[in-house]
Amino acid sequence: MKNFTLLFFFFVFSINCFSQKLSLDIYGGVTNYQGDLQDKQFTFSQSHLAGGLGLSYNITDHFAIRSAFTLGKVSADDKFTKNKIRNLNFTSGISEFQLGLQYNLFSLESMAFSPYLFVSAAVFHFNPYTFDGNGDKYYLQPLSTEGQGFIDGRQKYELTQFAIPIGAGIKFALSENINIGVEFGFRKLYTDYLDDVSTAYVDKNLLELNRGPKAVELAYRGGEIKPNPPYPKDGETRGHSPKDWYYITAFTLSYRFTEGSSGGGRNGFSGGNRGKRSNFGCPKNIM
Repeated sequence: MKNFTLLFFFFVFSINCFSQKLSLDIYGGVTNYQGDLQDKQFTFSQSHLAGGLGLSYNITDHFAIRSAFTLGKVSADDKFTKNKIRNLNFTSGISEFQLGLQYNLFSLESMAFSPYLFVSAAVFHFNPYTFDGNGDKYYLQPLSTEGQGFIDGRQKYELTQFAIPIGAGIKFALSENINIGVEFGFRKLYTDYLDDVSTAYVDKNLLELNRGPKAVELAYRGGEIKPNPPYPKDGETRGHSPKDWYYITAFTLSYRFTEGSSGGGRNGFSGGNRGKRSNFGCPKNIM
């Protein structure tokens, strides 16, 4: 019984120490993308709402492990670019899970704010779609608009892929437990088909033979704005960007799990508690 009691208190002590370094992170902001259907490197034009939840664990006052699950949407339309005659557009939902490392320039145990940098590894899912002239929705990957899957050297692209989120932000300590902030993060992708546009047109008759007339209709949509335009020749450039990107600009709210204390707080809030110990004897970060 004595050993069980000691084990129980050791478990409570460990959970208590761990929880003091664990935070729940809430994200809310907008997503956008850069690629063949977007002229600008960064813009809020055609952006969409995004949101997410995450957990972060402070290894030290400066380094933290962070994870997050984020949902968003990206879209773009040729009518807002210089290449209007192509008349392509797309929309895609984005679901992303990331795990990475964050570096805080200052310690929020002694400062009221801190800029930070982060880099992560992520897996994301996308599925570009469009609406035809009648308003009917079509997912673009199965249509192989550039001959993916039946032209040599053009493989069908996967809808779940790897990404590297890289970014920076700044956060402010409102109390010992609550931080707010704003961050910006680019996602380096390893696909150029986030927008279903990448290389060159495929022969119209070959595309119709393999994927049907709807694929031909949605691979080049100049006919919707100009009567009887010539269909692009086989091999003519359809897209030119090396790889697509998407990026998220978000406000953040973080809540740090602590055991609760009276009169304690970060330096500059209520006298400071740097170096104080918890009720169970767990030391605060002192680095």
